[in-house]
Amino acid sequence: MEEIAISKFKATCLSVLEKVRRTRKPILVTRFGKAVAEVVPPPPAPRPEHWLGALESTGKIKGDIISSATDEKDWEVLRS
Repeated sequence: MEEIAISKFKATCLSVLEKVRRTRKPILVTRFGKAVAEVVPPPPAPRPEHWLGALESTGKIKGDIISSATDEKDWEVLRS
């Protein structure tokens, strides 16, 4: 396991946390050579059993979605 002095951890905390998240390997924080804390990655987030359709019934349709948004007379391509 990688070790890091507490003073260096304090100066580079965000990068150390990102390294733990990316590599998924814990880092031991020491003070005068003795362990103070261990930075470990969080457990993987639980994935839903069925992700297809997970957003079912969450959207709302407002207004008419079939007809055009503007009047057909405004379209130049339809004039010819």
